[in-house]
Amino acid sequence: MSTTGNRFEGTLKKWDVERGFGFVVAVQGGQDVFVHVSAFPRDGHQPIVGEPLTFEVERDRDGRKRAVRVHRSRENTGHRRPVRSDSRSAWSMGTGLFALLLVAAMGVVAYKYYAAPPVRSTFQCDGRQHCSEMTSCTEARYFLKNCPGTQMDGDRDGVPCEQALCTGLFGR
Repeated sequence: MSTTGNRFEGTLKKWDVERGFGFVVAVQGGQDVFVHVSAFPRDGHQPIVGEPLTFEVERDRDGRKRAVRVHRSRENTGHRRPVRSDSRSAWSMGTGLFALLLVAAMGVVAYKYYAAPPVRSTFQCDGRQHCSEMTSCTEARYFLKNCPGTQMDGDRDGVPCEQALCTGLFGR
């Protein structure tokens, strides 16, 4: 292991985010050394596998080696953002995906409503005024909307011929 005094240079080889520990290895090789999250500086940054570190080695109560007083190498400390927890990132991703799908669905509906080519009507205002003279609800709606003098909307709700043509499942 290469050392500067009692400090070793190395990298973080493995890390278990949920359990808060991993293993470091010296640059010159050697055995993996256990490291706990408490050995890292409390700077709001999660340890990242592969990041260069310096550390000291001590023995625990059972005589096993462990890395202590871990420092991130200087080139690795600038302008880092804190790492979010996995559950928060997953929740944000799910929310973002839902919002994207919602916007896409609204776009499809708007496209179909506004960009659809106008349907040419086969109906013409020919003087008919009453529901009994109509053959369908669609025809009655056309006459009510486009032809003056029709008498098909007794309750003035915009729905013609409620009693005869424009009721039930297929009327609207």
